[in-house]
Amino acid sequence: MSALQPLNTLLEQTTVARDAALGVHRNALNAVAAAQAQATQLAEYRQEYAQRFGTQFQRAGAIELLQCYQGFMVRLDEAVSQQQRLLAQAIERGETAKAALLSAELRVASVRKLIERRIAEAVRTQDRSDQKATDELASRAAWLRLAGTAPGAALGAV
Repeated sequence: MSALQPLNTLLEQTTVARDAALGVHRNALNAVAAAQAQATQLAEYRQEYAQRFGTQFQRAGAIELLQCYQGFMVRLDEAVSQQQRLLAQAIERGETAKAALLSAELRVASVRKLIERRIAEAVRTQDRSDQKATDELASRAAWLRLAGTAPGAALGAV
């Protein structure tokens, strides 16, 4: 089975690469989940802040306080927008990692299939060799029996 050694080494390498791709994919999924949670938290905070202080400014209030509120809302909107961009990037990295993982899994499956085919081919070759040896042995035994019962064989013994 030393002919399979290079394939077994290749299988080991592709398995290690697949495991690494799996780790990258898991990390990417965790990053997506964290970015999504952060985006949700920011959006909820923005909405809560707008509700809490928005009604206060419908009544009479200081202009400085209104400007402070509006400035904070602008910064909060920017933070929400940036987090949405970060989420989109995390999703893209997750999809890239998923594609790499699928590719690595396909390579592992291909190498395993190749090993299975090589083993099956070796078994077929061995079976044919065994059958040929058995047929040859049976043929020789038949020739020996025929040679032992031939009319010339009895005369040759005298």
